[in-house]
Amino acid sequence: MGSSRTARRHRRPPPRTGRRPSSQSPVPLSRSRQGRKQAMRRIVLVWGCLLVAVLALAVRLGYLQLVQGDVLSDMARTQQARQIDVNVTRRPIVDTQGTPLAVDRLVYTLYCHPALFRQPIGVVAQTLSPVLDLPAAALVEELKSQQTGVRLVDDLSEDTARRIQQLRLDGLELIPAQQRFYPQQDLFSQIVGFINLDGEAQTGLEAEYRDRLKLPAPKLPTVVGPTLPVSSLPTESAPQQMQLTLDSRLQRVAQEGLRQTLRQFAAKRGTVMVMDVHTGALRALAVEPTFDPNRYFDADLAWLKNWAITDLYEPGSTFKPINIAIALEAGAIAPDDTIYDEGQIEIGEWTIQNSDYEASGRSGTLSITEVLKYSSNLGMVHIMEQMPAADFYRWFEKLELDQPTGIGLPAENAGPLKDRNQFVNSYVDAATAAFGQGIVLTPIKLLQLQAALANGGYLVTPTVVEGMIDDQGNRTWQPTPQTPKRVFSAETTATVLKMMEAVVADGTGKPAQIPGYRIAGKTGTAQKVNEFGEYGAGRITSFVSLLPVEQPRFVVLAVIDEPAGDDAYGSTVAAPLVKTVMESLVVLEGVPPSAPQALNGVLSPD
Repeated sequence: MGSSRTARRHRRPPPRTGRRPSSQSPVPLSRSRQGRKQAMRRIVLVWGCLLVAVLALAVRLGYLQLVQGDVLSDMARTQQARQIDVNVTRRPIVDTQGTPLAVDRLVYTLYCHPALFRQPIGVVAQTLSPVLDLPAAALVEELKSQQTGVRLVDDLSEDTARRIQQLRLDGLELIPAQQRFYPQQDLFSQIVGFINLDGEAQTGLEAEYRDRLKLPAPKLPTVVGPTLPVSSLPTESAPQQMQLTLDSRLQRVAQEGLRQTLRQFAAKRGTVMVMDVHTGALRALAVEPTFDPNRYFDADLAWLKNWAITDLYEPGSTFKPINIAIALEAGAIAPDDTIYDEGQIEIGEWTIQNSDYEASGRSGTLSITEVLKYSSNLGMVHIMEQMPAADFYRWFEKLELDQPTGIGLPAENAGPLKDRNQFVNSYVDAATAAFGQGIVLTPIKLLQLQAALANGGYLVTPTVVEGMIDDQGNRTWQPTPQTPKRVFSAETTATVLKMMEAVVADGTGKPAQIPGYRIAGKTGTAQKVNEFGEYGAGRITSFVSLLPVEQPRFVVLAVIDEPAGDDAYGSTVAAPLVKTVMESLVVLEGVPPSAPQALNGVLSPD
């Protein structure tokens, strides 16, 4: 036993190696394999979950796209789209020949969103520049102003909008809007009126017939995304349109002639009107100064009104035929009576004289026709002296001088009559009214009164609206016609008409003669009241004509306000203008010559 202990005591240690002996017991092989299997299960489980999630997403995506795609697309459009705000749409307005005077059209506003550009701003600007006809440098400055919502250009046409769309540029947005457009520009501005930028009717027929012209709001497309599909916008016209009695061809002649006359005599303003004496239908109603209703904001405010129906003036000698008709109808004079014209008279502190008194003095004995032919103020005073002032005043009431004509245009005015007691008890008021001073009316009122001398004595209502017509030309509505009021007999008007014919044949109206046509007329040169209520140096000239005398159809009136020059009279300023309009009128309306022989003192061509 002792030897065995000795042997254990002297056992040699194991040889050293480079590794330290482990302090733990070695893992059994079976346990190591089991750990690897568990790790694999975990990996498979994770991948399985991921695969199931992907499959679920794929199934959900397929369901959303294939089953609910249409529903979700509509929902997205509802959330993203914005409805286009448009102005009120209106029916077109056309002249008697169907020429468009006012129409609705689609215009576009171009918005840019530089944040959405895929190309540099400079490239976008260079691409848009020739289409918009704007310098590229200016466009660059605009586009750099903000990242989105840059309002670049307004009122683009459909053609331009389509060209912009064809550029295929990202970040551009075309917003359509309904706009009122006036193709004839300034030709009918005071009659048709205009629509402002807010879509509201302001003047003329646009305002007077706003409810009748208004159409239901169109169903314009909504806008989704930055670019609008231009081709999807509606462009078809309204099924009905308002037709006027006016003729663009004659209106243009009147407007150009009026403009030239104003330039020639440096006049303040003027008007030329042509009316059918039987129906009251106006064929032309030109006013100057005028304006372009497409750019009404550039016009002087005074130009926006139609002063031929709103402003009052003293007609002067163009009212003398009316007064002669009054005196004849009242039995105060007979057609073959004579009047002594002494050239000048004193009435209290007032001096009344003929316009040519300084040069010609007294005229002596004159027939009633000669009073008109030579436009004698003193002759008219003595004619109207033959009837009581109270009767004279009642005739003004009968002629409705203080009532509007009812032309159907907004803001028509009517001249107030003087106080009855003042007129009756003041001899000078009746005396000045005898030759057209001291009474006020509008040019359209004088046109109505003159028409009564040509149609047998009836006050017809002037009108510029024929009615509504459909796309086949059938009448669907027309204004209710007013029953004409008779104020003179046919015998009286025929007598006055022959007297007025003498004015053109051999009197102050000679410049209005047209070979082959019998024309009646009367000149007028009236003094104007200044700001102090006194007659000053200013004057207003006019000329009225009725034609043809043998079968009157039309009345033409020209009024020129404040022409300059010593030779500015109704015969030199207004009569030549009326002649120009009548020469076109007889052609356009097919008025045949009165006779092949010499008429009105002028030899007709063979």
